Amino acid sequence: MKTFAALKEALAGWIAIIRGEADWQRHFTISAAGLTTALVLFLFFALLSIALASANVGMPSLIGLVVAILVQSLSIVALLIGIHVTRRMVPRDVQVMTLLVPGIYALIAYLVMGTILSLIAGPVLILLWVGLAFLLFNLGWRAGGWNIGVSAAFAVLTMVLLVGMPVTLYMVLGPVAAPTP
Repeated sequence: MKTFAALKEALAGWIAIIRGEADWQRHFTISAAGLTTALVLFLFFALLSIALASANVGMPSLIGLVVAILVQSLSIVALLIGIHVTRRMVPRDVQVMTLLVPGIYALIAYLVMGTILSLIAGPVLILLWVGLAFLLFNLGWRAGGWNIGVSAAFAVLTMVLLVGMPVTLYMVLGPVAAPTP
């Protein structure tokens, strides 16, 4: 149950980040163990998302499930690329882990809300993108210590990668994660 207590703490941490509280880090475990917990939770919710999304057509094959997990994991890759590119463009003494751990929890919220909204009202997903961009902006501004312009650029870059990478993969490879009849 400690794993799911991390979700409660992450929510409190994100509220602290948005409010601009200086002690927001106390809600996250900024370490390899904290990163592992965040990744395990992401994997759990990605599997749950795939199960819910494929409820009408059946679960994909094992290969399809692995590909679907990899596609879901592209959001973490997008976040990591966004962090590294921004850090290289604007050298600052901010650790990757300081941004990555809270960022993964934001991606978990995005994944859960995206799954629910896509089942209820698909076009509302655009508002979810705006919400995630807001969280990423605050991550860069409050947690990363970047100025408003750099934080906005970080949020836009990460969102472009987040949306663009799966679409590009789909265009190149086709619907490889789709279940087969």
